[in-house]
Amino acid sequence: MTALPIDQPSPPPRRLLSVTEYTELADPGSELVEGRLLLTPSPTPDDNYASFQLRVALGGNCPDDLDVLTAVDVDLELAGPDEPGFVRRPDLVVVRAEARGKAYRPGVLLCASDVVLAIEICSPESRRTDHLVKRAEYADAGIPRYWIVDIGDQVSITACHHPGSFGYADSGLTVGTFATTDPFDLQLDLARLV
Repeated sequence: MTALPIDQPSPPPRRLLSVTEYTELADPGSELVEGRLLLTPSPTPDDNYASFQLRVALGGNCPDDLDVLTAVDVDLELAGPDEPGFVRRPDLVVVRAEARGKAYRPGVLLCASDVVLAIEICSPESRRTDHLVKRAEYADAGIPRYWIVDIGDQVSITACHHPGSFGYADSGLTVGTFATTDPFDLQLDLARLV
C-alpha cells in the first residue's frame, strides 16, 4: 500500500459546485462554469504586458469612485446559492470603489453587480470563448460593459455595451486609437499594448 504525501492536493470534486463551494477551494487556478471547474492557462508574457499597459492607462484616467483590478474572481450571479454556479476571472475589471475590498477577503467574491467593465485579453486559444461564451455570460450577468482586446497581428478592441435589451451591442472592431467616454474618458494607443 502506498500513502500519499500529506501536502498532496486533493483531487477536484466529481460533482457540480456552487459558488460557495468554489470559494472554499484553495486557489484552484480555475473558473467555475455551470458548476464545473475549468482550468485556466497561465497568461503569456504578451498577455501580462498588455494587461499591465491597460491597467496603467485605465488607472491613470479612472475617477475616484472606481478602481481597476487584475485577475480577480467574479461571481456572475447566474445561479442560486445552492445551484451549480458561474465564476469567471477577467483579465481586468473596473469596479465601484466600495466593492474593491471584497476581492481581498477570503471566501468573498466580487459580484457581477459590482463590475462596471470587464476586459479580456484575447489570444488564439481563447478567441471563441472570449468573443462568444464570455460575451454571452457577462451580458446575462448584467455587466454593463465588456471589452475584448485582441493582441494578435493587428491589435484591436471590441467595446461591447448593454443597450438595455438582450445581449451586448458593439460598434465593431477598433484599431489604432481607441477613444471612449464610457465609463470614463480614455484615449488609448492600442499599439502600446504589445
